[in-house]
Amino acid sequence: MDYFKQFKQKYMVAFWRPLPAVIALGVLAAYYFGITGTYWAVTGEFTRWGGHILQLFGVDLSSWGYYKIMGMQGNSFTRVDGVMIIGMFAGCIAAAFWGNNVKLRMPASKIRIFQALLGGIIAGFGARLGMGCNLASLFTGIPQFSVHAWLFTLAMIVGVYIGARVTLLPFFQSKMKMQKVSCSTTLNTDTKNVKSLFTIGTIVFIAMIIWALYLIFIQQSTKLGIAMLFGAGFGLLIAKAQICFTSAFRDIFTTGRSQMAVAIVIGMAVSTIGVFSYIMIGVPPKIMWAGPNALIGGLLFGFGIVLAGGCECGWMYRAVEGQVHFWIVGIGNVIGSTLLAYMWDSFSLSLATSWPKINLLQSFGNYGGLFMNYIFLFLLFLLVLKLERNYRTTLKEKVTK
Repeated sequence: MDYFKQFKQKYMVAFWRPLPAVIALGVLAAYYFGITGTYWAVTGEFTRWGGHILQLFGVDLSSWGYYKIMGMQGNSFTRVDGVMIIGMFAGCIAAAFWGNNVKLRMPASKIRIFQALLGGIIAGFGARLGMGCNLASLFTGIPQFSVHAWLFTLAMIVGVYIGARVTLLPFFQSKMKMQKVSCSTTLNTDTKNVKSLFTIGTIVFIAMIIWALYLIFIQQSTKLGIAMLFGAGFGLLIAKAQICFTSAFRDIFTTGRSQMAVAIVIGMAVSTIGVFSYIMIGVPPKIMWAGPNALIGGLLFGFGIVLAGGCECGWMYRAVEGQVHFWIVGIGNVIGSTLLAYMWDSFSLSLATSWPKINLLQSFGNYGGLFMNYIFLFLLFLLVLKLERNYRTTLKEKVTK
C-alpha cells in the first residue's frame, strides 16, 4: 500500500521534470512515425475541423486546393490524426485531474481575450502556411530531415523575439492592481474533492485504454488504436511536465532561461536517430516545400504563440485545466488554419508549391544527411546558449549603470 501511495504521489500527482519528459517525447515521436507512417502533428487536424464546420453551413470544399492536400476523408474518429488528438486530450485530462489542477479560470482582462483570439488566429494561419506548427515544422519535422523545418524554426525564433518585444508594450500589460498584504494566507485543501478529481482522472484514463483496445482487437483498426495510445502518452507527458514551446523560446528573451529550449534540442537529437532508423528500413519521411511559406509561416507562428501565450501543445493541456483563455486560443487556431485554407490557392504557387522539397538525406546521402542534421542541431544549441548569454550580459549592464 505504501509503495502504491509513493508511486501515486511521484508519478500521478506531482509534476514531472521537463528534460526526461522531452526526451521521452522524442523517443515516442520516433516510434509513432515508425509504426503509423506519419508524424506527431495537430494543426492539420485542426484545419480539417474548420473544414467540417464550413461543410455544416453548406460550403463546398471540393475545389479548395489546401483541403485536396490535407484530405477530408472520414472524421476525427476514423482518421489517425483525429484519434491521436482525442488520446492527447484524454492524457491531458487525466494528468490535470490526477494533479488536482482543474479550476475554472477566466481571462484576467479584455486585452487578454483579444490577445488569445488574435494570437491564436495568427499562429494557426502561420502554422498551416509553414505546413506545421511547433511539432510538424520543428520537434517532429526536423528529425524528418526536411529543410523546410529548419527554415520554419529559425524564422519562428525571430517571430518569438518580435512577439516578446510587442507584448512588453504598455498596451498589453495587465491593469490589475496589486494589493499589499501583511501576512500570507494558508490555502485549505478539500481532501474529499481531491480524491474525487483523482477518481475522475483515473476513469478517463481507463476509458481511453478500453477505447484503444476496442479499436485494436474488436474493430481491427490497429493503427487507430495505436494512435490513441500514443496520443495519450503525448498528452500525459506535455501536461505532467508542463511542456510549452512558447515559453521555451520566449523565456530566452524575457528572463534569460534556456532550460526548456535546450531540452527540446536534446529531444530532437534523440528522435533524429530513431526516425533515421525507420527511414533506412523503408518508411518514407515527410518532406515539405522549402520556400518562402516556411519562413513567413514560422515568423507569423512565432509572433502568434507569444501574443496568445501558448503554442499548439500548451493551449491543449491548459484548456482542460479550466483556463478559459486557452479555449479562446484553440478556437483562434482553428479559425486561423481555416482562413489559410481559404486563401491558399491565391498564393500557394508563388510561396510554396513551386519551391523544392529538400530532403537532407537525398542532398547529402544517408549518413551525410544524418551528420548535417546533427551539425544543425548543435548550431541551434549554441544559438540558444548565445541568446541566453546576451540577455544576461544586457541585464548586467543595466544593473551596473
